[in-house]
Amino acid sequence: MRILSKMGVFISALLSVGCAVTPPDNVKVVNNFELNRYLGSWYEIARLDHGFESGLEQVTANYSLRDDGGVKVINRGFNPQKNKWQQSEGKGYFTGPTSRAALKVSFFGPFYGGYNVIVLDKDYQYALVCGPDKSYLWILSRAPKLDEGVKQQLLETAQGYGFDINKLVWVNQSKAVQ
Repeated sequence: MRILSKMGVFISALLSVGCAVTPPDNVKVVNNFELNRYLGSWYEIARLDHGFESGLEQVTANYSLRDDGGVKVINRGFNPQKNKWQQSEGKGYFTGPTSRAALKVSFFGPFYGGYNVIVLDKDYQYALVCGPDKSYLWILSRAPKLDEGVKQQLLETAQGYGFDINKLVWVNQSKAVQ
């Protein structure tokens, strides 16, 4: 009985973290968001690392419309240790109005995590995206290289929100084909 109780607590904790979709406290999500302008390919410039992306280079994300009104997400990266490309496909849905850049995204089963655009260039050329807590952060760009001034602005914003920018992994995009 005691083992079942501990397993129940563990599973509940796992589900609450794995299913969190709201942005972290005090982090503002972009409003006046236009999904059609956001669709297409993005290069991952930097990330707070997690097991599902660890060691990957030349990482890209491609967003397209799904037939059910959601967003199809294809993340792709090269694993130099295995000398092969890895890809995962997910689906995303807005958690509120489509004019607010807050979505829930799933790459496996019924488990969703938050995908929150917190900075977005007016021309949709770069973005700062976070998950449901401050251990998930990505800098994305339409080009494999980001202007140094823009990079600094994004880092200052992330740091101001309380993200640990010293732990960012800068993605090798040197072989990226544009």
